Amino acid sequence: QALLAESGGDSVQAGGSLRLSCAAEKYMFSSYCMGWFRQVPGKGREGVASIVRNSKLSYSESVKDRFTISQDTAKNILYLEMNSLKPEDTAMYYCAAEPGTWSCGWSLIASAKYSGQGTQVTVST
Repeated sequence: QALLAESGGDSVQAGGSLRLSCAAEKYMFSSYCMGWFRQVPGKGREGVASIVRNSKLSYSESVKDRFTISQDTAKNILYLEMNSLKPEDTAMYYCAAEPGTWSCGWSLIASAKYSGQGTQVTVST
């Protein structure tokens, strides 16, 4: 059984919105840095956002003020609400988790120890 499982990716027009979901193991919500990174073919991972116990939110400059990360600890789900989507947001989005919380941040999550299979987001003009 996968530790992390993403869903919610889709094709949308620029300016649209999507909400990605990630079902995760319960213990991750109390002691892991959790977040999202994205990747396009031929390029490296790009950290997007991170969160620790529904606080210490961190966003990359490219998504700040457009994306919102959150956790539902009752359902063990991590979310990424994406608004005002741009074509450059097109990528495979991965949910990720790194043991420990001290150095949690959007850049760290790109190299997290655990990640899911990804969900594709495509934004057209």
